[in-house]
Amino acid sequence: MAYPSSLVGSKSRPVRRLIRRECTRDGYAQQAYYCMSKSNGIGTLREQSLHAGLKAYLAQPGDTVEKLVDGYHIDIQRGDLLIEIQTKNFSMIKRKLAALLEGHKVLLVHPVAQAKWIVRRNRRGKQVARRKSPAQGRAENVFRELIRMPALATHPNLSLELLFTHEEEIWRDDGQGSWRRGKWSIEDRRLLQVVGAQRIEGREGFLGLLPKRLPEPFTNKQLAKTLKIRPDLATKMTYCLRKMGALEVVGKDGRAYLFGRLA
Repeated sequence: MAYPSSLVGSKSRPVRRLIRRECTRDGYAQQAYYCMSKSNGIGTLREQSLHAGLKAYLAQPGDTVEKLVDGYHIDIQRGDLLIEIQTKNFSMIKRKLAALLEGHKVLLVHPVAQAKWIVRRNRRGKQVARRKSPAQGRAENVFRELIRMPALATHPNLSLELLFTHEEEIWRDDGQGSWRRGKWSIEDRRLLQVVGAQRIEGREGFLGLLPKRLPEPFTNKQLAKTLKIRPDLATKMTYCLRKMGALEVVGKDGRAYLFGRLA
């Protein structure tokens, strides 16, 4: 299910009624109403619309949303499966996951923006510009988040699902944002469309993100060059894979570590 950019993340009553009416035809009324009326997302207001849009996309008839399980509110419960959506900052969900995984199967869903549009709003909230960002997200980007919980990522009860999305990122000219954005703040992220998905499970699943043409053994520099990614991301990948028990240091090439896959 994909929503138009003009609908996803809106708080207006007419739009909420429209989404409820449309979703009712597909049996999603309960989930859509909850997602569109929830006053908070998963910790910060700027994640509210993206989190709500993903929840509405994932919910199926018969699912239960925001059920209390072992003292934790669960985004979606589907039979014995608990589905948690985390748009960023995996450290915020690490403790919750560790507790739930002791007795439950958990699917952790994380969006990766394959395409993103920057929407600029002035201080009054009026849109003044919209442009497509040159940045293109890819599966390997998840290691920027996994570095906060690499050992937990291969738990036998945990599955990770990457949803490749088209998103809007809303910037507000409030003078309080990062200097890198000229003091514009990121006000919200909105889901436009889900264009693909990739399920990753266990050590072998994460090893599968390494390119087959990578030499054995290899350095971080070779990994970055082969995947055409930044060196810091390559370093995060090998760090996580070592913590997962998927890689080991087998030597050095000058000052660079050589990594080999573990059988």
